[in-house]
Amino acid sequence: MLKTFSSAYDAIVIGGGPAGAVTAIVLARAGWSVALIEKRRFPRRKVCGEFVSASTFPLFERLGILDEFSSLAGPDVRRVGIFAADSVEASPMPEVAGPFGKWGRALGREHLDLMMLQAAAGAGADVWQPCAATEIERTSDGFVCAVTRGDTSVSLHGGVVIAASGSWERNAFLPDYVARRGDSDLIAFKAHFDHAELDGDLMPLLVFPGGYGGMVWSDDGRLSLSCCIKRRSLNQCRGRGLRAGEAVLRHLLTSCAGVRTALRRAVPHGIWLSAGPIRPGIRAAFENGIFRAGNAAGEAHPIIAEGISMAAQSGWLLGQRLIAAQDELRNDSALAELGRAYANDWRAQFSGRIRAAAIFAHALMRPQSAAVAISLLKLFPPLVTVCASMSGKTRQLPDLTGLSSSVLPGEVACDASN
Repeated sequence: MLKTFSSAYDAIVIGGGPAGAVTAIVLARAGWSVALIEKRRFPRRKVCGEFVSASTFPLFERLGILDEFSSLAGPDVRRVGIFAADSVEASPMPEVAGPFGKWGRALGREHLDLMMLQAAAGAGADVWQPCAATEIERTSDGFVCAVTRGDTSVSLHGGVVIAASGSWERNAFLPDYVARRGDSDLIAFKAHFDHAELDGDLMPLLVFPGGYGGMVWSDDGRLSLSCCIKRRSLNQCRGRGLRAGEAVLRHLLTSCAGVRTALRRAVPHGIWLSAGPIRPGIRAAFENGIFRAGNAAGEAHPIIAEGISMAAQSGWLLGQRLIAAQDELRNDSALAELGRAYANDWRAQFSGRIRAAAIFAHALMRPQSAAVAISLLKLFPPLVTVCASMSGKTRQLPDLTGLSSSVLPGEVACDASN
């Protein structure tokens, strides 16, 4: 039997990952009433490289989750490297200035996302989970969002709507999504391993025919391996009766000596996950009155391992913009101007990373350019450090650089326990 009721909020955030959770925390702490809608039950595993750059640690400190993150995450990643064919090169990871750590670390999404969602609830956001936002309608004073869970249908009214629902699938909040299926599509895979032999402080980039990937030590002594591979290459390396994840692993072991060494005694920890195709690029950060954060606004090729950091930072940027303009949000022209300002913030913070990632990915997935790049890295290993810097590993949010946990301008102090 279908039941209906309604509730009103200042903001509706669709998606409970890092982008949505951070947005919800920022707004709820500023006194906004916030609905945070997430369709999956947490904790849950997710296809992701799991690395978080140290440039995001000041934000985690402000959100009140840095201590918990630090207690669970893997070791400091002090070196970045490249494993390609027989080449095994490494170079120092660029250091981040500030009091919260110089080097990034990795944490499984089953832990990180739950931690951030609980922080949003602790800040005062109403978490609707597992719930699906199925329809959205613009009204004269905001939006009405249809939310379903089981046999219950809920109509939520919100002054603003933030889409932070990722980019894996088409939905009502990403009208510019273009479904496609082609041989050049990149399919993402991820698995954990126990008893691996990778150096604890090293995060290598994996270069192999038809794709790229990475490895890093995550929580609880697990090695996280994630990669993207073209659909054409996946089909070529997948034998009869061989599962996709097993085919990808065999391809990696055949292609990269460094992977063979790291995993020679390793034991899989859980099953392979897959998702895709991935959709790198810059999209609209504001469209049809709806704000976007995280991958909904744009994403970089995972080759630079900046997805979590970009998502969390975009939620902060959006939250600060909304708070500063909260008295003007009922005015359509003011809302559009706010959308343009946020889009400019977003591009200033992330467009360089997205372009650098595209250059790296396309260069290393082409055999001829990959051979040239690897030869250069053999001659000049510090180039790996330079490339890591270009990917945004040290780029902090401007209004958090060097700041303590005191209240920022434009932010309202409140008791997170309320």
